[in-house]
Amino acid sequence: MHQVKGEFDVNRSAQPELDMGDGTVAGHHRFDKRFHGELDATSVVHMLAVGTQVPGSAAYVAIERVTGSLQGRKGAFYLQHNGVMERGAATLSLTVVPDSGSDELTGLVGAMAIDITDGKHFYRFDYRFAEEA
Repeated sequence: MHQVKGEFDVNRSAQPELDMGDGTVAGHHRFDKRFHGELDATSVVHMLAVGTQVPGSAAYVAIERVTGSLQGRKGAFYLQHNGVMERGAATLSLTVVPDSGSDELTGLVGAMAIDITDGKHFYRFDYRFAEEA
């Protein structure tokens, strides 16, 4: 596995809520990101989120399209987000969608971690290419 780390900027915009039936809705947000470092890229994320009646319990799913270069290899790929908050305890996974890499990123496999410290956003991306297996 290879690993790259860096910072990213993010802008969030609310989108119309989505009808989940029986008068309930899911929040819908768009995020525009700019990755810095060996992942030199931009992305667009669409997120759906729901909360529960229990404080600190919620979940979100999202799809993110990343376009740019990864250690000099140009192309695009998708990340799938799965975030769960259970009574304040958070888990988050971001996984490269299988076979979503294009151009020089064809065969990309991996996972990303996100950390927010003092209001700044950081990523750690562990990846490999299928031909390296």
